[in-house]
Amino acid sequence: MPGFIVSSAHKKLLLRLEREDKEYIKSRVDYYIKKDVSFVLSDQAVSIKELSPRKVESAYYYDMLEVGRFFPKAKFYYLFGDITYVPDVPSLLKSRPIQNENQNSILLKLNKVRHFNFIEDEMTYGDKVDQIVWRGKSFTTHHRYDVCRKYFNAPNCDIALSNPAKRTYETDFTRGRMSISEQLQNKFILSMEGNDVATNLKWIMSSNSLCFMRQPRYETWFMEGTLIPDFHYVLLKDDFSDLLEKVKFYIENPDLAKEIIANANEYVQQFFDEERERLISLLVMKKYIDLSQ
Repeated sequence: MPGFIVSSAHKKLLLRLEREDKEYIKSRVDYYIKKDVSFVLSDQAVSIKELSPRKVESAYYYDMLEVGRFFPKAKFYYLFGDITYVPDVPSLLKSRPIQNENQNSILLKLNKVRHFNFIEDEMTYGDKVDQIVWRGKSFTTHHRYDVCRKYFNAPNCDIALSNPAKRTYETDFTRGRMSISEQLQNKFILSMEGNDVATNLKWIMSSNSLCFMRQPRYETWFMEGTLIPDFHYVLLKDDFSDLLEKVKFYIENPDLAKEIIANANEYVQQFFDEERERLISLLVMKKYIDLSQ
């Protein structure tokens, strides 16, 4: 698009802020950018014109371009990839630790083709198998590997690695890949964080299966830090030691399971309004620019 058309579209979109859900929009913006004091950028800050898909991962670049092109002269700091620490300077990124002192971590909806995968589940909860399932990759030093080793042959469990674990000569606890549709045939699906957030969390919460996970450590645009244990998902202990106990409980209490699933389905609905999501992204960027003087 020519720059003058983008600029005009930007102004028109921001004018739409006078809407019934403007307080909700403001709360989302303030959640993603908690910074509320001004700061000064150094020479290391870049503009969107200085980025290139040849220099950075293309999925991040194009998602950044979708927002940054509306502010072609603006400078910013950025970090692409799985970020699990709080940077020293206010930076635009995909993921951050869930903690009080994370004001320098400003969330944008990046790498969304991988992380924002919602589905339509055609199976009802009652038609699914009384079993908890998980597939994914892991290192032997990771908690995912320990969970697979512990529950590989456990009752009502189909928990296994989708690939042989790296750097090990032990049993790999591998059963191969399993498609999302195959996993959705089970009433319970385990969500485990990887390098940062769990990529399967979004599609689980949009399904008719019940999400099991421990309290999340990291969050993205999905605002994992706002999820309520045993309301949006079944809370597991940090070491997953109560997994079988919780599976048994929800097999015996299907109505409680359905309530949590309904709450999870309602939570994901807020991300389906594409115009509003774009507006929130622009307002996050605008607030960053205003604070950076």
